[in-house]
Amino acid sequence: MEQLLSNIKIKVNEKLFVKDPETSALGKKIIQESIILIDDIGFDDFTFKKLGEKLGSNESSVYRYFENKHKLLVYLSSWYWSWMEYRLVFATSNYANPLEKLKKAISIVTEKVEDDQKTLHINESILNKIIIAEFTKTFHTKEVEQENKEGFYYIYIRVINRLTTIISEVNPEYLYPKSLASSIVEGAMHQHFLKDHMQAITDCNETTNPTHFYVDLIEKLLK
Repeated sequence: MEQLLSNIKIKVNEKLFVKDPETSALGKKIIQESIILIDDIGFDDFTFKKLGEKLGSNESSVYRYFENKHKLLVYLSSWYWSWMEYRLVFATSNYANPLEKLKKAISIVTEKVEDDQKTLHINESILNKIIIAEFTKTFHTKEVEQENKEGFYYIYIRVINRLTTIISEVNPEYLYPKSLASSIVEGAMHQHFLKDHMQAITDCNETTNPTHFYVDLIEKLLK
């Protein structure tokens, strides 16, 4: 699986960038440094001017790749969910038992992410922290319906649909597979956030993680 993943090029909606950052050393550096900076100061305080300073360049160089910071964040999230989808597909491809397949799928989409050394300019572990903290900002906007029509969230929706299909394989009679799938993915991000910042309202801690919770939930819910 690892060898196959290393040969796959992550594809992101072309409407999210002015110039594909994967096509140049500067573009990859913009992605690398933006991930580090957003994690460091948060998306609200992140600006292209600050990113330009990190790059040792003018902010205009960033605008040659991205129209604004919102599209940059959507680009990062799209890249993340595309990478997650490849991991999900390959990790579950050899499971004959639907329940075991679902448990593996839940593990993939809810577990703590480690950095993938094959993508040198993207630290997936840090990007995962950004997704947990900032992902809802990608679609909690006035333009969400238009951006959805343009396919900005297509990859994320595809991940949810893959999980939905597996849920229906486990229990075809279950009436709410889409709601369950989206609740698992988004709920896991929320539980990770609570574990790190508000432990008083979650059972997740150093020994119990969101994967444990959601695997237990589906085993009881779909039996």
